Amino acid sequence: MSVADLRFFASELFLIFGRRRNWAGLAVLAAVPVIMGISVKVDGSGGGPGPEFLSAITDNGFFLALAALGVELGLFLPIAVAAISADSVAGEANTGTLRYLLAVPVHRTRLLVVKYAAVVVFAFTATLFVATVGVLLGLALFGGGPVTLLSGSQITLADALLRLVAVCAYLTVGFAALAAIGLFVSTLTEQPIGATIAIVMLCISSFILDSIPQLEWLHPYLLTHWWTAFGDLLRAPVEWSGVRSGLGSAAAYIVIFTTAAWARFAGKDVTS
Repeated sequence: MSVADLRFFASELFLIFGRRRNWAGLAVLAAVPVIMGISVKVDGSGGGPGPEFLSAITDNGFFLALAALGVELGLFLPIAVAAISADSVAGEANTGTLRYLLAVPVHRTRLLVVKYAAVVVFAFTATLFVATVGVLLGLALFGGGPVTLLSGSQITLADALLRLVAVCAYLTVGFAALAAIGLFVSTLTEQPIGATIAIVMLCISSFILDSIPQLEWLHPYLLTHWWTAFGDLLRAPVEWSGVRSGLGSAAAYIVIFTTAAWARFAGKDVTS
C-alpha cells in the first residue's frame, strides 16, 4: 500500500470518526451495557431470565460484555454498520462530493476498497467498544475472577479477555458481510437514508427467516444465521465447526457483494 493510499485511508477514517452523529451512535451502543449492568445491580436478585449470559453477570462481571453483545447483535450493531456502509458512496453522491473526489483523480476500485476497509474498521471498533464498556462496568459492579466457560471448565480472567477479543473479531467478520451488502446498495442510490433502511430491513428479514422452523433448509445460507456461533469460542475446547461455517458464509457474502459493488460502481455515470 502506497503512502497516498494510507493517507486516503486515514482521511476516510477521520471522516467516519470525526462526525458527531457517529460518536452519538457509539454513545447509544455504550448505553446498552450501562443500562443492563445498573438494572441488574439495582435489582439485586441476579440476572434471571433474559438474554444469554445475563444470568451469569452477578457471578462474574465479565459476562456483562457478552450479554451486551448478544443484545446488540440483533439490532443496534447492525444499524450502526448499515448506516456507515450506506453512507460510504451514497453519502458522497448526495452531497455532490463524489464527482470531485473521482476528479482528484482517485481510481474507483481504490475508492471502494478504502471505503469498505474503513467501514470494517468502524465495525470492529464499535463491537470492541461495546465489549470494553461491558467488561469495565461489569467488573466494577460485580467483580471478576476465573471465568466459567459454556463447557463448564474455568479459565483465568486474562484468558477470557483474549477470547472476548476473538469474539469481537468473529462478529466483525459477520458485520463485514453486512457492510459488503451495504456498500453494494450504496452504489445503487444517492440517498444514504434509504440505503440504510434497505440494509436494516434485509438484516431483520434474515433474523425472522432464521426463526421459522419450516425454513430450516434455508438457515445456513442466511446472512445472520452464524452470528450467534460466537458462543462456540467460549468453550474448551473451542467448537470450530460453527465458527468455520460462519467465517465461510461471511466470506461468500463479502466476495459476492463487493464484486457486485465494483461492477456497479465501475460503470456508474457519476453526475453529482
